[in-house]
Amino acid sequence: MTDSDVAVSMFERIGGSATIDRLVERFYERMDKLQEAQAIRAMHAADLGLIKDVLKRYLTEWTGGPRLYSVEKGHPRLRQRHIGFAIGDAERDAWLLCMRGALKETVADAAARGDLDRALSGLADWMRNRQ
Repeated sequence: MTDSDVAVSMFERIGGSATIDRLVERFYERMDKLQEAQAIRAMHAADLGLIKDVLKRYLTEWTGGPRLYSVEKGHPRLRQRHIGFAIGDAERDAWLLCMRGALKETVADAAARGDLDRALSGLADWMRNRQ
């Protein structure tokens, strides 16, 4: 096996923990500031500290980094964990607006950013639970 045969995780491609941390911070800054995100911001507690930490741990593991989420919380069961929130097209789109802006600010590699955007878009679409 050569070095070129070893798959590089998305976590490594985007710059690891430092990038995940910046991504999550920028994501929630956008959620706080953008008018289009008011409905999804209202689904969160006033203090975003805990959820920021959870999202950082989830994204770290989801992108192929260290297992920081599942060791504490088990299987993500994202749809089940979000079932109490009405997530339709508008909520998905608001979430993606915040995430895409954060991605542009934090992920320098355009190819990795595009790949991650596609993966997150699929995840956000799958999270819809309302018409």
